[in-house]
Amino acid sequence: MNIHEHQAKAVLAEFGVPVPRGFAAFTPDEAAKAAETLGTPVFVVKSQIHAGGRGKGKFEGLGPDAKGGVRVVKSVAEVRGNAEEMLGRVLVTHQTGPKGKQVNRLYIEEGAAIAKEFYLSLLVDRQSSMVSVVASTEGGMDIEEVAHATPEKIHSFSIDPATGVWPTHQRALAKALGLTGGLAKEAASLLTQLYTAFLAKDMAMLEVNPLIVTADDHLRVLDAKVSFDGNALYRHPDIKALRDETEEDPKEIEASKHDLAYIALDGEIGCMVNGAGLAMATMDIIKLYGAEPANFLDVGGGASKEKVIAAFKIITADPAVKGILVNIFGGIMRCDIIAEGVVAAVKEVGLKVPLVVRLEGTNVELGKKIINESGLNVIAANDLSDGAEKIVAAVKGAR
Repeated sequence: MNIHEHQAKAVLAEFGVPVPRGFAAFTPDEAAKAAETLGTPVFVVKSQIHAGGRGKGKFEGLGPDAKGGVRVVKSVAEVRGNAEEMLGRVLVTHQTGPKGKQVNRLYIEEGAAIAKEFYLSLLVDRQSSMVSVVASTEGGMDIEEVAHATPEKIHSFSIDPATGVWPTHQRALAKALGLTGGLAKEAASLLTQLYTAFLAKDMAMLEVNPLIVTADDHLRVLDAKVSFDGNALYRHPDIKALRDETEEDPKEIEASKHDLAYIALDGEIGCMVNGAGLAMATMDIIKLYGAEPANFLDVGGGASKEKVIAAFKIITADPAVKGILVNIFGGIMRCDIIAEGVVAAVKEVGLKVPLVVRLEGTNVELGKKIINESGLNVIAANDLSDGAEKIVAAVKGAR
């Protein structure tokens, strides 16, 4: 689960992390009031969406010379004027895709005198079962671009959860960022604070970009992006309450209610598969035959008939879907259960696009019998390759 920048900073502040003062605003009046409360000579008006690249983003409906989603202003009147222009508009960045995201809230923050910018992040390294720390002197830039152009400027080390942060880790961070004296001490404290927050709140990723050195020689977290382990949210009702469903795909929200692993994609062929590996293979073979998958959907190893019906409804709710491929290997999951779910779902929501079903494994013959005797216009497939070829041909033939 992702949260907004202002929420991330509030969470980090609970652990003593130095962040600028600021207030969330949902209306121009709230934005102006926030600026008045801050009372600083410089304000930063920040769009709050779940995507990076806001500063370089472009608002739909404004000219090419218009400012992006992060603006520095010097008066309460300017804060209000920019809020009026930004709220309710769609902001397009390199991370949102061409559709962009509508800005429904802003963060009004005190300005900061920046002497230097760094990059710092913590994330779970599943291979080593440790927390990886990634640091770079190239803050304020896309870390992917830095990794590609100047990989020698990215430094990383791991922290074992069994031991936590040691002085060696703190020294490694200071060295990576080229910090000495008081700033090195602040970096040591900051690493401990961030790591403590990371573990305490079950974060999956914590990115600070940029971490800055202020004009008066102190470290401050100027921007923060945090995502949490969805499987651990039951332990953190305070974090779960921060969820902004307007930033999420409605289909993915519905899928989460039924414990379905679903991710919307940009293709035209909907996929219903059991098992993440098989789902990935199904998407790959659809591309191999010249089409694009519309989603990743794993119904799980022990899905019920009701779960299958819910999955089918979610797939058909996507207007971009021009065909559906059901690919089930019955291990724990029985093919007859899938077949009953597909038949029930089609009868309930209707079938307006081609449907190819490939079943194999436990109770496969019974599953095929249920499909064949349903009276539905379903295309049977013998194997995965056959299924992908048939659904691609059916979709292209229907155009």
